[in-house]
Amino acid sequence: MKNAKEKMQALRALMQAENIKACIIPSTDPHVSEYPPAHWKTREWLSGFTGSAGTVAVTLEKAGLWTDSRYFLQAEKQLENSGIELFKAGLPETPDMLDRIASELLPGDCVGIEGAVFAASEAQSLVKYFAGKGLKIRTDFAPCSQLWDNRPALPESPAFILPERFSGKSCREKIKSVTEILKKNKADATILAALDSIAWLFNIRGNDVAYNPVCMSYAVVSERETVLFIPSEKVTEEVADYLYAQGVVIADYTKITDYIRSFAHRPSPFAVLTAPSRINYGLYSAIPENCVKIETPVHPVDALKSIKNETEIAGIRNAMRKDGVAMVKFLMNLEKTLASGEKISESAIAEKLRQYRSEQEFYAGESFATIAAYGRHGAIVHYEACAESDAEIRPEGVLLIDSGAQYFDGTTDLTRTLAVGAVSDDMKKDYTAVLKGLIALTTASFPKGTVGMQLDVLARQFLWQNGTNYLHGTGHGVGHFLNVHEGPQSIRMNYNPASIESGMVTSCEPGIYRNGKYGVRIENLLLVTPCQYTNFGEFYTFETLTLCPIDLKLIDFSLMTRFETDWLNRYHQKVYDTLSPFLSEEEKAWITASFLLLEIYE
Repeated sequence: MKNAKEKMQALRALMQAENIKACIIPSTDPHVSEYPPAHWKTREWLSGFTGSAGTVAVTLEKAGLWTDSRYFLQAEKQLENSGIELFKAGLPETPDMLDRIASELLPGDCVGIEGAVFAASEAQSLVKYFAGKGLKIRTDFAPCSQLWDNRPALPESPAFILPERFSGKSCREKIKSVTEILKKNKADATILAALDSIAWLFNIRGNDVAYNPVCMSYAVVSERETVLFIPSEKVTEEVADYLYAQGVVIADYTKITDYIRSFAHRPSPFAVLTAPSRINYGLYSAIPENCVKIETPVHPVDALKSIKNETEIAGIRNAMRKDGVAMVKFLMNLEKTLASGEKISESAIAEKLRQYRSEQEFYAGESFATIAAYGRHGAIVHYEACAESDAEIRPEGVLLIDSGAQYFDGTTDLTRTLAVGAVSDDMKKDYTAVLKGLIALTTASFPKGTVGMQLDVLARQFLWQNGTNYLHGTGHGVGHFLNVHEGPQSIRMNYNPASIESGMVTSCEPGIYRNGKYGVRIENLLLVTPCQYTNFGEFYTFETLTLCPIDLKLIDFSLMTRFETDWLNRYHQKVYDTLSPFLSEEEKAWITASFLLLEIYE
């Protein structure tokens, strides 16, 4: 089967054979991953759409893909001639996926899902919804395992230990913190399926998922024992010795379900703590009925992981310094290249960024695929240059670059929009509104207990004043030499109950996208820090971690306040002071000439 239409025909034939009238194919894997290994990219294999977020729903007559605003333009192109209709999630005119499925079925019809690749919380919602519509649901329908010829094997690369000089705490210390939380919640055990949570808890890393240094594994933590379920080929002598010294039992990756079922023989009542959004439905369903299920919206490991310790924070600052050095070298070189008239393409930019970052100490790869988007490509939020689209940068308009790196001591993610030639007044107005939003959120002070939705408007307010907006989130958590997207916190228009706590690292990335014209986004990473304690309680603010100049040529200074311009000057002075010991005289002079001592109010 070569194309999406042929795959759909085969899928529908299988559905008819098993009396299934509709099926849902998500983007996730048994570890509820945002970025799954190739073996689990079933939605991508079926539809041809390569974005990281999207769900395909198939009935015997129709098929649709629901994805968010980051991928609207990309999905339109990749779904052409596939027989799959694009539904733009989040827009008022877009039908709800489940309502759409139910409208095409009759009472008693059956919907199929592969429960092992759905978060338990999502699968539970599906079961409840379809039952309410008089429909049946099968949670063991795994069509891609039957239809996918030459399916990629599960990754086999070995795991490795992240030394405590980077992690800041031993595996044993972290496990103790988890068991203390279990005791407080009167739970006997907890199950971990999310790969970044497991990597953090056990101080292990791997190469099983592109850009995310994690390895395929499950784990169970209890007062009695802590067991890591991991393929044997991943366990090197170093890994085995470290985990043994930390009191961890190593077991076969495939035995996790049997182990969970064995809880039935533990002294009753045996209580299992789970976060249904972070465990797949198959494992959740394997918990014996005689066990007590204690559910929490945020898994204890995720809560612990999100608050960086002093060693992690120091490492992240060091990683930001190295990334800043690489960015300054890159930006100066790019400016020279464009000034000389030498040709450079979007893909060449991505390669140059890799080159400069790879020269930095403890570099371990990119943290995501670089977005180097020139002109109208900037309006494609998650654009990635390919052979067919790779544009040459011309001396006009704007270039958006969103990139990041993995270092053993931290993970980086930053976006800069650059004027590469003449720019319009509209471009400056949009860019300035985005910059003002970034400054407003960055300089906010807020009380302990604040959630991201309460802060989100600070970054959007100036865009809203212009009648514009962006549909993606404003901020996501960032891991420590882990996933570049990390929870539980977020800053977005949608409500998320996880509060923004001291020690968390979050992005701040407002933007605006003019379809067919250009895109603007500016992104820094921020550390949540204590600000003051008053009679009204404890207040937090943000420390900017990212160290990279912000283009001044795109700013309409008539729209900037003195406070905002002073912030920009202080920021650039900090960039210079921190990076200059690691830069050449030419590079220091370039920063001074291009970004320092902006005195527009004199």
